[in-house]
Amino acid sequence: MKLTKLFMVVLLVSSAACKQEVKKTETVAFKYEPNFESLSIKEAAPEWFADAKLGMYFHWGPYSVPAYGSAWYPCNMYIKASDVNKFHEKNYGPIEEFGYEDFIPMFTAEHFDAEDWADLFEMTGAKFAGPVAQHHDGFAMWDSEINPWNAGDMGPKRDIVGELFESLKKRNIKTLATFHHARNGQRNAKVPERWGRNGFNSHYPYHPDLPTATTDPKLRKLFGNWEKIEDFNQYWYDQAVEVVDKYNPDILWYDSWLNMIPEQKINEMVAYHFNSGLKHDKEVVVCSKHQDIPLEYGIDDLEQGGRRDIYPLPWMTDITLSDKRWMYVEGEKYKDAALVVRNMIDVWSKNGTVLLNISPRADGVINQEQRDILKEIGAWMKVHGEAVYGTRPFKIFGYGTANASDASHDGQSAKVKYTASDVRYTVAKDKKSMYVFFLGVPKGGKQIKMRAIGGLHRNLPPSPIKDIKLIGSDAKVAWELTTQTLLIKFPEVEYNPIATVLKLELE
Repeated sequence: MKLTKLFMVVLLVSSAACKQEVKKTETVAFKYEPNFESLSIKEAAPEWFADAKLGMYFHWGPYSVPAYGSAWYPCNMYIKASDVNKFHEKNYGPIEEFGYEDFIPMFTAEHFDAEDWADLFEMTGAKFAGPVAQHHDGFAMWDSEINPWNAGDMGPKRDIVGELFESLKKRNIKTLATFHHARNGQRNAKVPERWGRNGFNSHYPYHPDLPTATTDPKLRKLFGNWEKIEDFNQYWYDQAVEVVDKYNPDILWYDSWLNMIPEQKINEMVAYHFNSGLKHDKEVVVCSKHQDIPLEYGIDDLEQGGRRDIYPLPWMTDITLSDKRWMYVEGEKYKDAALVVRNMIDVWSKNGTVLLNISPRADGVINQEQRDILKEIGAWMKVHGEAVYGTRPFKIFGYGTANASDASHDGQSAKVKYTASDVRYTVAKDKKSMYVFFLGVPKGGKQIKMRAIGGLHRNLPPSPIKDIKLIGSDAKVAWELTTQTLLIKFPEVEYNPIATVLKLELE
């Protein structure tokens, strides 16, 4: 039996003397222990997570200041003769004189408005949201007592996580904090000769004569340059616990290299998070890439990835609105709303949830180009939300000819070009409705044969079809269920340019 929160133990005490039954109720706190047996009691995906479908986050930090290259700027600036290194030394000076830490005072975030950002996330249709709490660069986006390199004390001198969480909670949006800092710790000072000066063994390249090899007690924490990796592992854990204690996030999400943290330390972190959920009487979630946290109690995330078929467990993919990058870069191109939504529909039809990334400027401005795309996504979600939120996969995800890649980490699955010939399905939890998505613009007046769910012996809907309606329109949809197929004729109307959804009302 799954135990996910405080449970009640009811004791029935018989009294032969008075021949009465007395009910005695005690509240007992179930405490998760840091081991597989205890943690696997909790179901990885609570109902609210399976219902949510869309979350949002953002890559934003001191690396946003140069607005060049990628979020790996802190790493690449220390690789001599690299493109980023050349840009850095031309614009800011030698790395020995202007290090990554010198960007922090320039990261002022003067236009950051938590209320505005929360409004934007809500308008887009996100049911959970939050920041990259700490990227590979070692800079914490909360007011930290553990990490001296934090947004409360430096740069913005504001508690970014705290301010945003407060605004999200006002809107009943679940909260998310993502951690990428497992990659920060330098684990191998003995760099192989073939790597030379630019040896790579953590986010920052290491070599004894690079600034990243500093022995300064404070600065070495930024670069993950600890004398003992065990001390870094504890530092990794302490920061996650601090965020749980201070902000009580609904979701903790972990980037790659989590496998470099000892399993016991990971279990301690998960148990702490789960027990905090019990304390606050809510179902919390933990996510990781590469199944670094067991699927029994952790959600699997595929970076910009997809799946060929329905996955039996709820899963997640994190995608970025930008064409390539995760942080703000000058001149970056963005995906259009249709491409984003169609790819999200494919994920939803296969039991997945989408975590959509946006890229604010260093000053806290989310540019108009991104806002316009999010507005289009939000407008589509507002009309078609009933086909998304709270739904579950059908027996089959759909059909079509688009070249969707397999589960991957190559970033291509979020860029599949779908058309109206590609069809996806979802089903309402109460099984009173089924939804058919056309990932493009159908031709009015055209009749299609939907053999995939038609006839008497195929993948029939949960119950007989009563009627078929076009979501967002009052136009009549002509249809007929024969022994061989489901015939549907598209009405002559103006169709949504992103995706069209038919609602099958079921008995």
